[in-house]
Amino acid sequence: MGASFLAPGKGPWELETTHFSRPVARFTSATYVAAFPRGFAEGTARYGLLIDYLKPGISNGFIYMQPVPFMAPEGAMKPPPGPVLWLLTRLHPKMRARIARSARAFEEKQWRTDLDTWDNVDKPASIEKHLAIQVIDVRALTDEGLVEHLRTCLDHMGDMIAMHHKYTATSLVAPGHLIAKTLEWTGAPVSEACQLLRGSSPISNGFAADELTKAGDAIAGSVDAAALLRSTGPSTQTLEALSDNPDVGPAVRAYVEAVQYRSVGYDVGDFTAGEMPDLLVSALTTASQSVLAPEAPDTRLEERLRSQVPPEHVAEFDEALVEARLANRIRDERGNYSDGWATGLGRRAVLEAGRRLHERGLLLDPQHAPDLDRDEIEALLRGDAGPTPDETAERHTWRTTHTVADAPPFLNAMPPAPPSADLLPAGARPAMNAVNVVMGNLFAVSEEENTEVVLHGMSVNQGTYEGTARLVESSADFGRIQQGDVLVTRNTSPYFNVVLPLLGAIVTDRGGQLSHAAIVAREYGIPGVVGTRDATTTIQDGARVRVDGTTAEVHVLSAS
Repeated sequence: MGASFLAPGKGPWELETTHFSRPVARFTSATYVAAFPRGFAEGTARYGLLIDYLKPGISNGFIYMQPVPFMAPEGAMKPPPGPVLWLLTRLHPKMRARIARSARAFEEKQWRTDLDTWDNVDKPASIEKHLAIQVIDVRALTDEGLVEHLRTCLDHMGDMIAMHHKYTATSLVAPGHLIAKTLEWTGAPVSEACQLLRGSSPISNGFAADELTKAGDAIAGSVDAAALLRSTGPSTQTLEALSDNPDVGPAVRAYVEAVQYRSVGYDVGDFTAGEMPDLLVSALTTASQSVLAPEAPDTRLEERLRSQVPPEHVAEFDEALVEARLANRIRDERGNYSDGWATGLGRRAVLEAGRRLHERGLLLDPQHAPDLDRDEIEALLRGDAGPTPDETAERHTWRTTHTVADAPPFLNAMPPAPPSADLLPAGARPAMNAVNVVMGNLFAVSEEENTEVVLHGMSVNQGTYEGTARLVESSADFGRIQQGDVLVTRNTSPYFNVVLPLLGAIVTDRGGQLSHAAIVAREYGIPGVVGTRDATTTIQDGARVRVDGTTAEVHVLSAS
């Protein structure tokens, strides 16, 4: 492994592998560590959850997480013994108040209040702030003006990271309750219970899907525009020509403007969609040739599962289904309208600083700027001392050449499993069961043994698809995705949505039935096999593969 990994603090820490596959950029790491628990704790308090927040920490650039139970001492290695927890939850005033809040959250359907706040307050305010930052011409700023703009962007990113996680509990409780009760009442596999949510998250069909469809329809109706798409020139020229075309220009510009500053990852070191013109041209080509239609809910599955529910619980099942489908959209909306956009805007500012520092000989490459922290960028822009170009380049190399496979999965100890919900008062059990089922199926991976030609995972959709594997190890690889490719990656984020219209199937190393990759595969109705552990180290880029959603297997048919 080479590097020495020190725990970020006391207690057990687990490597975050479902959202971050590489070390994070230095520019935003401290902001992430501070903002994440702030938003998370606000959300869990509204639902009276007995997990207070997840505490992030950094070791060699990698993110580690530590679950912090409500009222637990700092760095606790494990929850209190069962009898002690039983007494605490029934006798301690703060614990009793927390559990009472949990019961009221279900009685009052707290997620409905949250959705109203999101739709009418937080989402519009976030968009307004994004647009206010986006209209600033960063190239026209003085160095001191850019320093202030970088501070604004970093503060905004922190607020948007907190905003994202303010709604994490909202995204977990109602969908998790449906899944937990469906498993309890029917004994159905998790994959079937999750299918009940299909069609309830329109944004998971691809961000700016409406804008893309309109642009594709306009191009399909224009002989000149269709010819431009077939041209062999650089994609930047193709986009410019389409934007200037009187027939399709307004629709194409609307699509490009909607996605250009969206990060395709969670980090300022990840590319934005606007930095990948080849990808945008491919998406427009696909949209002009086909109908981008998401899958409708499977009513036959719903009826079959409903028929297996004991009669005395059918009304409860029906209500849980309505509430879960209502709340499910917040899962991807919160990221796309908060930190996904803010991260892209922050990257734009950081790269402008990188451009200036590179011109002055203070960076070897503008792309190295994310590997400076805020104080270092400010110092260098002002002509003060800072890291040498070689030092920053070394940081950049570490971040871009190492993956979670190079980091220990745990530091100090493995975090303990959550206590059994049976130990808790009745009012706390529904929320805890809901969260446990989501978390368990968000991070799970297959335990079956893989070979060089067959990988085992967890199936998302039935059906089989054969195509070319496109190995995506970082955002820099997105531009190579072509229509019909099989995306092979460690994990996905909601910001991958810009490439969804191109994909024939999805295969991941990490993530379970409720990971983002599984959600988008369900929404599009394409085969997906998630949690294979070894896909990115077994499947070569360009290989021919068969993704079998029935057997949850990925077969390598031929090498690249």
